[in-house]
Amino acid sequence: MKNILLGILAFIAVFLVSCNNSKAENTQIAVAKFTTGDIVPNDQVCMVNNAYMGKKQLEVKHDGKTYYGCCENCKLRIPQEENARMAYDPISHQLIDKATAIIAISDKNDNVVYFENKANYEAFFNK
Repeated sequence: MKNILLGILAFIAVFLVSCNNSKAENTQIAVAKFTTGDIVPNDQVCMVNNAYMGKKQLEVKHDGKTYYGCCENCKLRIPQEENARMAYDPISHQLIDKATAIIAISDKNDNVVYFENKANYEAFFNK
């Protein structure tokens, strides 16, 4: 009797695991691999840490614009700290809004740099 019960439990466990695996395989999203110099989606950047995170970040609305942060602390800092919302374009040296900036990976550690336009991005990376 114990053997039959163990067999049934083993079958159920295998069935449940196989269902979960196929479901996970079907719902996986392809993630693009970005490298230094690539423009990245704004919603995958923690604008407090100025880092490409590789996945969608937490949305923070402020003054009608959308910013992104990686954690609850970032959600608190974005409305309070201008440097979480603004950055200097390295070409024009103009203060620009991160919500509307072109964002690119600046190094192998996935740090990012912000540009006010595509021409400045191209000039920075000599493209």
